[in-house]
Amino acid sequence: MIGAGQMGSGIAQVAAEAGYAVVVRDVSRPLIERGLGLIEKSWARAVERGALTSERRVEAAANLRGAIALEELGECDLAIEAITESLQAKKELFAALDKHCPPETIFASNTSAMPIIEMAMATARPERVCGLHFFNPVPAMKLVEVVRTARTSEATFRAGLDFVASLGKEPVLAKDEAGFIVNRLIVPYLLDAVRAVESRVASIPDIDKGMKLGCGHPMGPLTLLDFIGLDTIVAVADVMFEEFRERRYAPPPLLRRMVRAGFYGRKSGRGFYDYSGREPRVAEPEV
Repeated sequence: MIGAGQMGSGIAQVAAEAGYAVVVRDVSRPLIERGLGLIEKSWARAVERGALTSERRVEAAANLRGAIALEELGECDLAIEAITESLQAKKELFAALDKHCPPETIFASNTSAMPIIEMAMATARPERVCGLHFFNPVPAMKLVEVVRTARTSEATFRAGLDFVASLGKEPVLAKDEAGFIVNRLIVPYLLDAVRAVESRVASIPDIDKGMKLGCGHPMGPLTLLDFIGLDTIVAVADVMFEEFRERRYAPPPLLRRMVRAGFYGRKSGRGFYDYSGREPRVAEPEV
């Protein structure tokens, strides 16, 4: 598992629980320790609520170890990247992995929108590259988009499906187009919610309440934006706009200004809501 952030640690956690030996790699020991700490906290909560036994927690923890050097991934059957959403960084990583992993190793990307084929073509094994897009929080979310490129072999595709199923997740097949299935549909919805704020159609809480009570959504679009990360949505939307050149995928000016100001949502403490207190409160945009 390359990348020990929230997504990477979540994928590593469910793989370790499923009995796989997992190497979690990041660029520094503090980042690795932080990722492993996220997993430990998740397991502690699961044990507390009775969703995981103490024995299984110990067994799963024994399947995990951290690493900094890419050379330590040389014996992996499957390498999944969950690093920053930069296509250049992902291509460079896959090219480096190509030198350290045996020819039979499958490479997968957890990207939510970027073209898998471009990463695949940075390697000498494009037929052994696919997308495995998990959803956040990984332990709780059942869906995984399995993305097949024009070069992905049938064996690699089937191995991806089998791996997802072995984790207790539900795979869906997606074409290698920006946004795949879920983001292709939800990103325009989220951007329209920001445009509704810009146009003063309604207040932030009323927009959220409208979609929760009117459409039965578990959370409103602005709350969901804060949960995902406004910077993440801008990055995903930019990729989709670059491919399709349709206005519905273009991030609204308000969203860009909020990201420039460091208002990323929950992870920064402020987005459309302020998370500095015990309960979130509306943070009217001032940018």
